[in-house]
Amino acid sequence: MAERLKSARFELDGSPTIVGEEVGEGPPVVLLHGLTATRRYVVHGSVALARRGRRMILNDARGHGVSPPAPDGEGYGYERLAADLGRVLEQRCPGERAVLAGHSMGAHTAVALALSRSVELAGLILICPAFMGDPPSEEGLAYWDALADGLERGGVDGFVGAYDQGLNPEWRETVLRITRERLGRHEHPEAVARALREVPRSLPFEGIAELEFVDLPTLVVASRDEADPGHPYAIAEEWARRIPGAELISEDPGSSPLAWQGGRLSRVIADFCERAG
Repeated sequence: MAERLKSARFELDGSPTIVGEEVGEGPPVVLLHGLTATRRYVVHGSVALARRGRRMILNDARGHGVSPPAPDGEGYGYERLAADLGRVLEQRCPGERAVLAGHSMGAHTAVALALSRSVELAGLILICPAFMGDPPSEEGLAYWDALADGLERGGVDGFVGAYDQGLNPEWRETVLRITRERLGRHEHPEAVARALREVPRSLPFEGIAELEFVDLPTLVVASRDEADPGHPYAIAEEWARRIPGAELISEDPGSSPLAWQGGRLSRVIADFCERAG
């Protein structure tokens, strides 16, 4: 029988309350989910990383999952998300240098913090970045606003209806199933709708050239556009080119995205942590 992993729920001191959990023991890896996701959706419930001797620290971002909404006077921009991540590091791994592994919004948040506090970190795994350094277009913002409208007016079904536009038929059923499951895990859907409007209007850093100042061992995980056009392969490729010494990895063409394969992604993260020391 496999040895039972140590697991504990936590709530961060300060405002807003951030709810998360730690799994396993060893050097810390902080896992950061994307917009509309929860802490489950970085490695999709896999504990392979903990079984490789890493302490997994996962939390629901403000307003997502079971974490409460942003307090009055605050919001969901990257400045706030990076400050919350700083609290995670200070309260859950003081005196330790953590690896940050973030998907999409989580990857952007990790870089936002790394550009100001890299001395406190051991490395970065940036999964499916979607920000090219430019202000958002009106067309792009209209897309996010339509998703927010769908969630506000029709709940999960409304969001899925707005999201189900132009999906690749080969992957449509899988994408919609995961989307529906993910959206059903939020205790505060109105906060997620607000985040859908505010996060895309926020910049994690000023211009793509800022990535050249990331001074940490870095792995960029890309997805092929056929299955995941919302996280273009070209953006991940550019991030890997800009960040000094960064590695780039992806699934083979035609395969399920590496970012969707929790066990395999966990092993990729563990391998990278061992190479990076």
